[in-house]
Amino acid sequence: MSSNIRIKRICNYCGEEFEARTLQTRYCSHRCNSRDYKKRKREEKIEEVPLENLQQKRNKIIGDLSHLQHREYFSVDEAAAYIGISRRTIYRLIKNHELKIHKIGARTIIKKSSIETLFA
Repeated sequence: MSSNIRIKRICNYCGEEFEARTLQTRYCSHRCNSRDYKKRKREEKIEEVPLENLQQKRNKIIGDLSHLQHREYFSVDEAAAYIGISRRTIYRLIKNHELKIHKIGARTIIKKSSIETLFA
């Protein structure tokens, strides 16, 4: 269906003014339409997962930190939880030789005293 109407509109995504040829046109281009669609879908996914579920997952991964107080050796995840930093930061400390590690097979073990020397 062809139309000769021309309506000045403002794009819902980028805010630029454009000339629409139909009454339903909301975007200045296919690119803006696609980007707004992706943005809406991303926001819908974020709304689907409540914050409490994310906290529960995080707590399940980290676990209760009280049992870490009595341990002599930590895995990388446990060391990160014990200090309160990310795994990536632990690996960065290891790479910069600021944190001494022990390897048992493919597993990386960090001694508690090694962690305490970081703060000395």
